[in-house]
Amino acid sequence: MRLIQRGARLRRSPFFEATLHYGCRAYTIYNHMFLPSYYDDPVNEYWHLLNEVTLWDVSVERNTEITGPDALRFTSLLTPRDLSKCRVGQGKYVLITTEDGGIVNDPVLLRLGEQHFWLAGADSDLLLYAKGLAVHSGMQVTIREPDVSPLQVQGPKSKQVMQALFGDKVLALRYYYFLETDLDGIPVVVTRTGWTSEVGYEVYLRDGSRGDELWERIMRAGRPFNIRPTGPSDIRRIEGGILNHGVDMTLDTNPYELGLDRLVDLDKDTEFLGREALRRVRAEGVKRRLVGVEIAGAPIEFNMTRWPVRKGGETVGRVTSAIYSPRLKENIGYSMVPVALAALGTELEVETPAGAVRAVVVPMPFVDPGKTIPKS
Repeated sequence: MRLIQRGARLRRSPFFEATLHYGCRAYTIYNHMFLPSYYDDPVNEYWHLLNEVTLWDVSVERNTEITGPDALRFTSLLTPRDLSKCRVGQGKYVLITTEDGGIVNDPVLLRLGEQHFWLAGADSDLLLYAKGLAVHSGMQVTIREPDVSPLQVQGPKSKQVMQALFGDKVLALRYYYFLETDLDGIPVVVTRTGWTSEVGYEVYLRDGSRGDELWERIMRAGRPFNIRPTGPSDIRRIEGGILNHGVDMTLDTNPYELGLDRLVDLDKDTEFLGREALRRVRAEGVKRRLVGVEIAGAPIEFNMTRWPVRKGGETVGRVTSAIYSPRLKENIGYSMVPVALAALGTELEVETPAGAVRAVVVPMPFVDPGKTIPKS
């Protein structure tokens, strides 16, 4: 598990050599690419994210670009979210759904023009799904993967770093808005987004030949603020209630089971895949829900498999993500359970690698439920 054969089939980001140079100690595979996992102990990286500023290579968020005369109508077909409410220069967190309401992907959508969209995808082949749907759609669209590679600058000092790079104009960006600009001639898109529930930005490089330049420019601007490259923090994303596609949400889950009702506009004017299925789910109600759980016992490591959840000796669900939160001093996670067991305070049993332990259903997100930190 510690060794991955590195061949040309596995893609490297424009920042790959920089991540090696700065001491990345482990990578995982995400969207057919190397994703840096950590440079230091993940708990140390977590505290640095909370107190300082971090730089992540997240080029694995491969973008699917949709353009053409019918781009808005086609992109709207992919998602139950009403894109008529998304202005040029604005982004939205969206779900991509199937005809039965399952979730293909949960990208960040950016609207660069009236008929120009980027979808920064999670770990599934969103580009192929969109291309397949387009074949029989009868719409005039061009779908491709552009030369776009995002970095994330995250943490309470990220604003100072971004101001040093781009000036005061970047401070005017509201949550989920973006600007197209350049940095010393390097073309970029800067968004007020991130995967941390902390204050943060993403910098989308639009010329893959200039990865080292952009990386070093950000590191140089960040040194007065103690910037460090790190991997994505599963501790912080679980604290913040952020879901990970492929484990917390899959093709076999729907938005209502996940508490993502806000991302579904059943009555929007344009058609979308899964409308009728999701109408039935809303009318009939769901049979299971994803809930937050606190898990008793000694501090746990990030789960590598879905742990069984039991009630009265019967397996009733699975823990999808779980980890120890150093600031909460609790083991926390998510579990999909029957609706009858989803009420706050319900006691359960979780089978961890160390044995069976008690768990209880608690509110989620575990930290900052109003998302006031990233919006600040």
